[in-house]
Amino acid sequence: MNLSNKQKQHLKGLAHPLKPVVMLGNNGLTEGVLAEIEQSLEHHELIKVKIATEDRDTKVLIVEAIIRETGACNVQVIGHTLVLYRPSKERKIVLPK
Repeated sequence: MNLSNKQKQHLKGLAHPLKPVVMLGNNGLTEGVLAEIEQSLEHHELIKVKIATEDRDTKVLIVEAIIRETGACNVQVIGHTLVLYRPSKERKIVLPK
């Protein structure tokens, strides 16, 4: 699923007041963390994930792995925070055209 710039801007606005619902710790990206991200995406559609790593390359690899495994769209990455969007069966967020 590809998002247009207008849709990304809309999602960024909706994500701004959100707090991270999933936080990656020292163990990195585990099965449990992926399951939590899946569950959160199904429930909320738009979530923030906090990635606690100082290495930029590692962070990029983690972000790519999360997107690949969950099938979600990367809305943006700011600092250590990743914003993900994936529509659920009962859509809660209406995207602009």
